[in-house]
Amino acid sequence: MDRSAAKRSRDKLIEDFHSVIADTEELMKSVSGDSERKAVVLRDKLDRNLKLAKEYLQDFEGTVVDKSRVAARVTDQYVHENAWRTVAVAVGIGLIIGLLLRDRD
Repeated sequence: MDRSAAKRSRDKLIEDFHSVIADTEELMKSVSGDSERKAVVLRDKLDRNLKLAKEYLQDFEGTVVDKSRVAARVTDQYVHENAWRTVAVAVGIGLIIGLLLRDRD
């Protein structure tokens, strides 16, 4: 899976999670006027699950941001440390190809 597909999947998951949370909050508001025992139990259960879902989503978003920062930092560091080595390899390959093409004539 390429990075753009992974990013789209991650964004879709976060969007879906936000949608579920919003729907759950709306459901809680609609049953808040009902004082029957089942409604109270359901409301309490939904409230606990909603809090857990929000915490999980915050942790997930924080982890994604942290991993993205680490990946960007490592990539930047690698490019800076190996820039001349990469240029030297490219020049060497170009020189070899040039020599091989010259000998063909």
